[in-house]
Formats: sequence, C-alpha cells, structure tokens
Amino acid sequence: MHCCQSLRALALIIVIAFAQPADARQEIVIRQTPGDMQLPGMPGGRQFKTGTGRIRGRVVSADTGAPIRRAQVRISGPDVGSKAALTDAEGRYEFRELPAGRFSLTGTKSGYVTVQYGQTRPFEQGRQIELADKQALDKADINLPRGSVISGRIVDEYGEPVAEAMVTAMRQTWVGGRRRLVPAGRFSQTNDLGQYRMYGLPPGDYYVSATLRNTETMVFDVMGSPPGGPTGSTPASGYAPTYFPGTPSAGDAQKVVVALSQEAQQTDFALLPVRLASVSGMVVSSDGKPVETAMVNLLPVSRSGDVGMMMMGTSARTQKDGQFTLNSVAPGDYTVNVRSMRIQTSDAGGNMTFMATMGGPGGGDGEFASIPLTVAGENIANLAIVTTKGASLSGRLSFEGGPKPENVQTIRISANADQSDGPMMVGATAATAKPDGTFELKGLAGHRVIRAGNLPQGWMLKTVRLNGTDITDAGVDFKAGEQYSNLEIVLTSKTTEITGGVTIDNGTPTKDYTVVVFSEDPDHWTIPMSRWIVGARPDQDGRFKIRNMPPGTYFAVALDYIESGAWSDPDLLDRLKTRAKRFTLDEGASETLDLKITEGL
Repeated sequence: MHCCQSLRALALIIVIAFAQPADARQEIVIRQTPGDMQLPGMPGGRQFKTGTGRIRGRVVSADTGAPIRRAQVRISGPDVGSKAALTDAEGRYEFRELPAGRFSLTGTKSGYVTVQYGQTRPFEQGRQIELADKQALDKADINLPRGSVISGRIVDEYGEPVAEAMVTAMRQTWVGGRRRLVPAGRFSQTNDLGQYRMYGLPPGDYYVSATLRNTETMVFDVMGSPPGGPTGSTPASGYAPTYFPGTPSAGDAQKVVVALSQEAQQTDFALLPVRLASVSGMVVSSDGKPVETAMVNLLPVSRSGDVGMMMMGTSARTQKDGQFTLNSVAPGDYTVNVRSMRIQTSDAGGNMTFMATMGGPGGGDGEFASIPLTVAGENIANLAIVTTKGASLSGRLSFEGGPKPENVQTIRISANADQSDGPMMVGATAATAKPDGTFELKGLAGHRVIRAGNLPQGWMLKTVRLNGTDITDAGVDFKAGEQYSNLEIVLTSKTTEITGGVTIDNGTPTKDYTVVVFSEDPDHWTIPMSRWIVGARPDQDGRFKIRNMPPGTYFAVALDYIESGAWSDPDLLDRLKTRAKRFTLDEGASETLDLKITEGL
C-alpha cells in the first residue's frame, strides 16, 4: 500500500470518527505494511458461534444468467459477525459451520450493483435467511445487475479542466424520519482532463456534487504543520462545493436519471468561483487553558437541512498555544466542531504508522465544542472557542421475568443523538455494561435517546427510566458539565413476536413483499429512533418474522415494493392505515397475521 492510500484512508476514517459525539477514547491506527492496512475494529460483543448449518449458492449476472467469478459474498448475523467468501469459476460460494439463526447475505462485484439476497428492486431491503440447527440451504442465489454509470467533466469558470476534484453521487432518502440528501456510496476523482466516472449505481434519481477538497488535502489539514518556520501563500479565491448543473444550492440542483445498466454521459458542469476566507482563533478548555492539538473541523450546513456535504469540510489542528487557522473557506453556513485529539506518526522499520486518538491523554475525558459560523468572503480572526467535557450519565440494568442472564458485560448501552439535528449529531456515545449491570457514559450533549443493544437471546428492552420517570421514547436533553445518575434500563424476558405470510389477490402465497408494521398512535411516528415502526422482508420460505416490538395497538400492511426506510414518512403511514390490518400486541405475546398485498402507495 502506498503512503497516499494510507493518507486517504486516514482522512476518511477521521471524518467518520469526527462525525460522532465525543466518546471517552477512540483510536485510529493505519500501518503501511506490504499489502496490509489495519483499521479499527468494532466494539466487543457476544462471542461468535459455530454450528453444523450450511448456506450455498451462486452469484450470476441478472441480464445473462452467466456466473460471476471472484464476486464477494458477505454473511452477517448477531452470532457470526461478518464473514466473506469469494465465488469460484462457476460463480459458486459456500458458508459452513453456521449456527441456527437469521442471516443476511450481500453480493458485490466491481461494475455491478451491490445486492442483498432476495432483493429484486433498487433500494429495497434484502430478505433474511432463517437457518435451523443442522439445516443446509443450497440455492441461496444472488443476481447482480450491471450497474448504471454517471460520467462527465468538471471545468473551471474558463472552461479549463479541473483535476483531482471529488465528485459524489447523492440521492434523496429518509434519515431519522426526515427526507435528506445523502451520498449514495459512490465517489470519483477527476483526471487531468477533468473527467469523472461513477459506476455500479442502482437505477434511480441522483444529484451530483463536486468539490476540490479531497481526502489527501483533508488529512494534511488534520496532520497540521509544526509551529514556526516559513509560511506559504493562501489564495484569495477558489471554488465552492457545486451541484450539477452548476449551483451552490442543493435545492436548485438538477436530477440525473439513470436507467438500469445505462450511462448518463456528459453530466458536465463548472465549479463556482468564490472569494475564499480564513478563519482563525483560539481554543480554550473549560478550565481556561489553551488546548493543544485539538482537531478543529468546519462542516458545511445546507440551508435546506441536507447532510450530504459532510465530506467537504475544512480541518486544522491547534498549536501549543491553542491557536488555529482554517484556510480557503468558501462562503456559507458552517458548524465549527472541536475535539481533543492526538496524532502520532512513525516510520520505524521502514513502515509508516499514523495514530489518531480522540479524547484526552491516556484515554481520559476529551473536551469538545460545537458552534455555528457564517462566512461571507471576509477573513474571520480572533474566534474564541471554549470546550466542555459534556455531561456524564450513570445507571444500571435490571431484569424482569427471569434471572439475570450470563455475560451481562456484552450488553452495550448507547446514547443516540437525534439525526434530524444534522450530520454532526449522527452516531452514538456508547459503553459496555459491567458484570454487575452498572454502566457510565461520558461526553454527552444535546438530546439523546438511550438504548441497550447486543442483548442476550430471549431478552428485549421494556423501559428506560431516569429518576423514576419513563424516558424510553422521550430521551434526555443533556446539559454540558452536568452529572446524571439513577438511570435504569429495564430488560424483560417477556418478548414479543409477529409472524405470518402474504398472498396476492387470488390467494396464491408470494415470497416477494415487504411488511410494514406501525403504531396506531401517530405520535409514535415522529419520535427519534422509533421502536414503533418496522419494515420487514420475508425469509427464504416466504414467511416474515418481527421480534421485540413494544406492546401496543398496531397496523400491518403488505406492499409489493417500498424503498428501505420510506416507512419513516408520517404522510405515507397516514395513507396506509386505511388499508392496513389492525391488531393488538400484548406483553410476551406472539401474533400470527395473514396479509394480502396492497397495491400502490
């Protein structure tokens, strides 16, 4: 791996990590070794299981039926983590020694659309596989359609090509109960002729954006330069992040429509020239001391509330005296985010190593800050930013309906931010429970919803109480510097389950549908991280299964097709309820539903 690849990866991970609330400690390690890059692992959880089950299948081209060689198939499930297999010359793959459980399969290959097992239409959920002990499933086939392409050319105001611009395909989707413009997972970088090409896209409507800020620029901003020594000139003009066909506003962007396996060519546009400014100031901690080597990140905020531009911010590090300078800032509305951070580099042994630590030295509490800022083309100096340690929350788990399960320490408690607050509020501050069921979360700010994940089998969340008050769905508004205690997360062994099948008009069973189950109470449709709305696809036998919804009265409707996450739209749910089946789910109950396909949305 070349050093520049390591830098790109580091920049990407730092931006993702920076978009999370302030955990006590996060480490990012990238080592340049022959053919290897080490990335941070996921938090610890339950131990992986093995069994005697098996899943086999083939990956084939959706248009010709020909086998696809060297395609990657990834299996995931709570008891197996995530494992990958490659297809052979006949397109075959296999997973062995699987325990009983529910699994998801995803197939990928360059030039093709990434597809989940059972997915037949763009942006639809895949179908899970329900595997019994010792069961063998031999025809778990995945059909990969050839991807669509968006290509074009990026130029400057004089029509000259712009090289190394980052181009992003974006689409409207539902995030946190709101319609948002978010990256579709495809990026491209222009060549010396200003040309770009984004491939492997599902057919659909996209918006294309471009910026001159790429990951290498970002990582050098983050790495910073040592104090003293010579200084370089900074241009007074540059280019704003621009949407096709040449507008700085997402609201004025033009859709680019691509059909299956087709290419939308000549999606050309010019970057908008703007007057650039510098933003400089000082970061001071809550005790009044300058903060050294803090990461200062300037993220654009769209006036329409879109979150898609989060990769196009400007970053810098503070010096020993807490001073920082953000150069080449285009006019616009921003959020300035500051977090404690340490970056160490080493080239010992001929290998380049970068280490970034979020939080205070030695893994202590890291301070952070977040303030709005508007830049209008003029330099901003002497910006004073005071950081805070945030709030802390301590509590305990309690168990109803049975004895305390083993391995309580694998349960993960998270304080999830409302995603409607914008990109910097996406994510969660989390901690793992201690063997006695107690836990503590630090670095909290703003509105958070508390959840317990990675639960032992046979348990579900019942309520979350703070000082005796039920805050399960309401959440908590945390004030910086405050200490919150007496939080109780109640888990119950009286789990719920909704199962059933779906037929078409003539009574014939169908295996291709989506069931949406949602609360009768409209107030449950708009709360953040709602437990009261679920979309589910059937398993390989055509049966659906939904577990652990809270007791209450619900509507259930079966749809021929719905885009994943679209059931977060309250207007859609209001239309569907008149055609849905109403039922009541009691505590610890299992309900079986027989539904018919509802045509249209």
